[in-house]
Amino acid sequence: MAITKDAPPGTAGGTDARRESGKGGKGGDGGEGRHLNSPLLLTLLLLTAVMLQGPVRQALAAPVMQSWMTVFVAVIVQAMPFLVLGVLLSAAIAVFVPPSFFARALPRRPALAVPVAGAAGAVLPGCECASVPVAGALVRRGVTPAAALAFLLSAPAINPIVLTATAVAFPNDPEMVVARFVASLLVACAMGWLWQRLGRTDWLRLPARSSYEGQSKGAAFWGSVRHDVMHAGGFLVVGAMAAATLKAVVPESWLRATADSPVLSVLALAVLAVLLSICSEADAFVAASLSQFSLTARLTFLVVGPMIDLKLFAMQAGTFGRGFALRFAPATFALAVVVSVLTGAVLL
Repeated sequence: MAITKDAPPGTAGGTDARRESGKGGKGGDGGEGRHLNSPLLLTLLLLTAVMLQGPVRQALAAPVMQSWMTVFVAVIVQAMPFLVLGVLLSAAIAVFVPPSFFARALPRRPALAVPVAGAAGAVLPGCECASVPVAGALVRRGVTPAAALAFLLSAPAINPIVLTATAVAFPNDPEMVVARFVASLLVACAMGWLWQRLGRTDWLRLPARSSYEGQSKGAAFWGSVRHDVMHAGGFLVVGAMAAATLKAVVPESWLRATADSPVLSVLALAVLAVLLSICSEADAFVAASLSQFSLTARLTFLVVGPMIDLKLFAMQAGTFGRGFALRFAPATFALAVVVSVLTGAVLL
């Protein structure tokens, strides 16, 4: 008969036994009951709001806050339908249109494939959140990187949803639609040709397999929709808050001093587009609210934003590698600013 020894107190065996036996006993919940869960936190926030409703009402009744809320709600209400429609269409294209379709439709010569891929963005709705994974799928399937990058830049900037939103946001300035289309397409094609001439294969990491590949079409579609709505909706709220703050809180003299300088106004809105990271289906309404600035400065905001911002830089680095993003993003920013200024001087 085999003889076994019990683990003495304090050893690993004794500790494991006590841990197992204590799961159902006192304190066996591991302290989970001491953590705040979401319903409890929401209840506490609602109770706090009720208790402080007097000061909150006084704060909201101030003229500055009323002006802030007016601009914020106006931007959200105007932009939301285009944002939702753009997210649904971009998810449908990313899931139901096979990347092999693009490979067959593009010319074999890279120099010709770049403008064709750039022009394809005008007929394929999609926000920048969807254009990066689609461009990655194109590169994985053998499409020349120069053409894939041209599509990556043009699709979120010149698609029908974005141009329609721009026309609605600028009803008295229809030339803004033409200027945005021309400038964005020029930048996309120029960056594609620039990568074809100067880009190196070791700068571009082959994208990994999409997380939605292998799932059913329905699951992949709704997963893409949820992802894009959460990201794009959050950045839309941030952008609307920033626009409302600039309109209602920042002294008019500060904005006028910046807006009156042609160079400073362009650079300020270009940097603002990078920082706000607003979805391209909604950025026109934010730009329209910045009425202190010239049309050329606001055109720069509309051209730079869909091509390079904080979330796009992170997505490009994750898809194609950090070395690629560190080279591609600054070049795109500089070229977008220059082309926007030149286009604005001609068309606006």
